[in-house]
Parts: sequence; structure tokens; C-alpha cells
Amino acid sequence: MNKPIRRVSVFCLVLILALMIRVNYVQGVEAASLNKNPNNARGTIEAYSYPRGAIIAGGKALTKDLLVNGNKYKYRRAYTDGPMYAPVTGYSSQVFGSNLLENVEDPILSGNDSALFFHNTLDMLTGKQKQGGDVLTTIDPKVQAAAWNQFKSSGKKGAAVALDPTTGAILGLVSAPSYDPSTIAGADSTASAAWSKLQADPSNPMLNRALRQTYPPGSTFKLVTAAAALETGKITDINAPTDSPDPYVLPQTNNQKLVNEAGDTCLNVSMNDALRVSCNTVFGKLGDEIGNARMVQEADKFGFNSSSLLIPVGVSKSVFDSGINRPQNVQSSIGQFDTRATPLEMAMVASAVVNNGTLMKPYLVAQTRSANLSVVDQAKPSQLSQATTPQVAQQLQTMMENVVQNGTGHNAAIPGVTVGGKTGTAQNGVDNKNNPYAWFVSYAKDSSGKEIAVAVVVEDSNAARNEISGSGLAAPIAKAMMQAYLNK
Repeated sequence: MNKPIRRVSVFCLVLILALMIRVNYVQGVEAASLNKNPNNARGTIEAYSYPRGAIIAGGKALTKDLLVNGNKYKYRRAYTDGPMYAPVTGYSSQVFGSNLLENVEDPILSGNDSALFFHNTLDMLTGKQKQGGDVLTTIDPKVQAAAWNQFKSSGKKGAAVALDPTTGAILGLVSAPSYDPSTIAGADSTASAAWSKLQADPSNPMLNRALRQTYPPGSTFKLVTAAAALETGKITDINAPTDSPDPYVLPQTNNQKLVNEAGDTCLNVSMNDALRVSCNTVFGKLGDEIGNARMVQEADKFGFNSSSLLIPVGVSKSVFDSGINRPQNVQSSIGQFDTRATPLEMAMVASAVVNNGTLMKPYLVAQTRSANLSVVDQAKPSQLSQATTPQVAQQLQTMMENVVQNGTGHNAAIPGVTVGGKTGTAQNGVDNKNNPYAWFVSYAKDSSGKEIAVAVVVEDSNAARNEISGSGLAAPIAKAMMQAYLNK
């Protein structure tokens, strides 16, 4: 071979090697960034070229895929009872992406999870169409419907969460107002108009109030303060009189007084009676005696101040501040000042109480499986913390059951069922100028040992201000959820 031909051959070989290196670099190193490029629609087109798996509750598919055979997309996502389950499923849109379970469980739902490799390979070899896997949630449809119907019929805004205290399984997860994810699933002008309307809606129907909105918990937080008082020995007998003035002057203030909504019944009352009629003075003074550092420790054990809670959807952090001064700590100890909690967090508080102090980690997905129904992953309940001792938890149960039997939580009573609860009315807005938030935190257990813990918050009620209460607005919703679960 002469010299010019050798040079041309070497040059061609170098070009081929360069091409191979470049192709491998693009496919290996740059693949992820190219897939995420908003101008690259190929991934989305491919994702909607075959059916996604279903999100399921109680054996019923909450999602389905409609065959549309459009110019770009073959399938479009649709939802059964979309508004009721939107805080669980989230949305999967050809234009606007996805959120909640549609997002975090996308590897299974799309069929691209590495655990489905052999199943997908077999389908490819046999010529079978690719199919996503299913996500089975922990939601009990009866509990979900009970809460949703209460909110829908009343037009109230708020959220409700129900847990199985023994496992942490989320039985109900409702946010109101809500939206239908089906309306924004497509790529046409109708979906774009629906998206714009939702974004402009002042009631914010796409906000997941159960998981992503925090509220001042008001008097429902007194359960945490009561636990701290019992654990530290500030209270040794829940039925003994306390040294509690009425009104109570906040420490380090110029005669600023903490007053009660319960009239003149809070002077030196026992902690049991103080919880029954919700005395601010008793629990505010206890919070000061316990001290901020110990109050923070107690709140942490119940799940506050954790930014890492995944169910597997991310949850906003509930907060009890550290390093605050004494009057701020007093207000925080009765669920005001900067104390804030999600409805899920307050359901966790009730769950820990009825589960004898053991707080189980909340979870929303019970099982994932492939299209041929083989199990990919099975949830395993796990303990999140020991929120309080069994002895203290049982004393809290006694007090919460007294609240329902003889106090502010009487609207949640269910014949033949043991029900414990705590009402709360929390300040809303600067100088409490807006209508307060109405809370009810509760649990119920029947003679068979079946248990449920519930938290409900109602915001911006159109009721007259003096008629807003946790007992009047939130307790009936919680009661309906508990009745649905216990078949009562």
C-alpha cells in the first residue's frame, strides 16, 4: 500500500474512532441532560405511546389511559373521582409535567423501573406492548369519600388526614377545594385554558393542604404540652388542682395577659379539666415552667421540625421554634405564635397517643407491582419515634376521651365506640383579623381493637366568627371519617 493511501486510511480510522467516542459520550454522559431539555419532546412522546400503570385505592383504579391516537401522543391520562383523589394521585400532564404519586412513582407507573427490566425484556422479545406497573395506595375509599363529601356539601375549605395508628398507613387524605387532574392531562387548548384557570383561582385548588400547607394548630397542640408536663413531672396527677391563675400574666411583659375562651372555669383547675374546656392559662403556664428547650424536644418526638418526612411524597415541615423568649414560648405552647403544623402532623400526634406513645412512620403506598401483577415492593411499617411513654400516652387518652364525653369534643361521640379528641381554634391573620382556623384532632377504637386517628382543619369558614369552633366545624368531618372506617 502506498504512502498516500495509508494516510487516508489512518485519517478515516481516526474519524471513525472520533465518531464512536462522540456517539458514546452523547448517549452515556449527555443522555440525562438531553432528556431533561425542555425543547426535547421525544421523552414525553415516548412516555405517552403506551399505557401507564394504575394508581389504585381499595382495589379500584383511580387512573386510566385514554387511547387518543393524536399527532404526537397515543394515550392521555384520565382520573376517576379526580377531585376527591387529586391530593393522592397528583396529575400527569403531557404539557405541565407531573406531581405527587404520579411523579415520585413514575419509574413504576411508566414501566421504566430497573426492577421491571426482565419483564420489559420479555415483552420486547414477544412483541407485547410495553405497559407500566401499578401503585397500590393505603387509602380506604370509604374514609376518603366520607371526608370529601363533608367538605363538598358544605363548601368548606380545609383538609383532613386519617391514619392507622398501628402501622402508619394513610387511610384518608383530602384537600378542599380541589381540581380534576383529567382537565389538564392533554396537550390541547382546553387543557391549557384549564391550567390557566387553576393558576388564577384565588382559592388555590391545586394546593395540597393536607401535606403542603401548615397552620397554627391552636389548642390541639396542648396535647404535646400535656405530654411534656407529665414526662417532666410538672404534673403528676391529671385530676389534681394546678397552680394556675386566671388570667395569667405573660412573663417578661408589661402586664400582658393570657386569657381563656372558657370563661372563669380555669382558675387552678386540674389538667384533665383544663384540656376538657381548653384552658389557655393552664397550658401556657405549663409551657413556661417546662421551658423552650424541653418543649422543642417533646415536639420533635411527635414529628415536628423534621424536613425529611417522605410518604413517599414530600411533606412540608411542621415547626415548633427553638431559641424563642419566654412569652413567645408560652404562646407557642398553646399552638400560637410561630407554631405551625400540617394536618398530617396533627394526625400523627393523635396516632402516637392512641398507639401508647409509639409513632409509626406515615406511608401512602402499600405495594407496587408489574403489569403481570407480580409484586415489586411491599411496604413494611416502621417506627418513626417513641413520642412519649405508654404511661403518659394512657393519661392523654383519658383526657382526650373526657373531652369527647364531657367537653368541647362532644360532637364527635360515636355510640359503642371509644373516641378521644381535642378541639382547637387558631388565630388567623395579623391581630387575628381573619376568621380563625377550626381544628379537631381525634382517634376512635372499637371493641375489636380496630383504630383510626384523624386530624381535620377548616379554614376561612363563612360562618359567623362567634360560631367558629373545632367542635362545630371540624369534629363532624372527623366523626364521619371514623364512622366510615369502623362501619358505624
